[in-house]
Amino acid sequence: MKAKLPNNSSLDVVQKKPPERRRLPPVDREKLIVAEAIRFFADVGFEGRTRDLAKRIGVTQPLLYRYFPNKESLVERVYQEVYIGRLKPEWRHLVVDRTKPLRDRLQQFYTEYQEAIFNYEWVRIFMFSGLRGMDINARYLGVLEEQILRPICAELRAQSDYPDVAQVPLSVAEVELAWSMHGQFFYRAVRKLIYNQPVPEDLSQLLIYDIESYLEMAPRELRRIFATS
Repeated sequence: MKAKLPNNSSLDVVQKKPPERRRLPPVDREKLIVAEAIRFFADVGFEGRTRDLAKRIGVTQPLLYRYFPNKESLVERVYQEVYIGRLKPEWRHLVVDRTKPLRDRLQQFYTEYQEAIFNYEWVRIFMFSGLRGMDINARYLGVLEEQILRPICAELRAQSDYPDVAQVPLSVAEVELAWSMHGQFFYRAVRKLIYNQPVPEDLSQLLIYDIESYLEMAPRELRRIFATS
């Protein structure tokens, strides 16, 4: 015996149309594109095609190009959002605030900076950029050295009663010691997010070790520099 179809059933039921996608205001649409582009480039690198990005977002490629006329302009926006946008203006003032001991300034800065860069998109986009030979790395590191690392070197001189950098320019060794300290924070993020290696859950004590090592080693180099000058 065949089962009866319900009264409201039909063999030629017309399929329902999928709900229409909600139209977003242009500002919100642009934010969505940028957010998805950041994740997209972090996942696949800069070889990823804009047509695939558009498909992931659920928009057409022509619509994508209405907001960003080419891939280069979209990459530039990603750079501004992920890197320059996370360099807080107050960090520049913190580093040179001599009302606080340099050790305390460094600890506060690197605690906040480590939180900012210990991020999937930040680390992976940075690595992909370097492998492709793009200028994101050079531009960002140039800003970082100018706004943070060289001021740290100058503050260390002031704390140690050595001549100001306006009188005696910073040596290569001084800047490299600052980079060595700084690189420890980035490398831990690389270990976790690129190499998939475990790192301690609480990084605060390691942060202190890195800063203490710098504050011990860098003055030795200053003594050597000025003893031979």
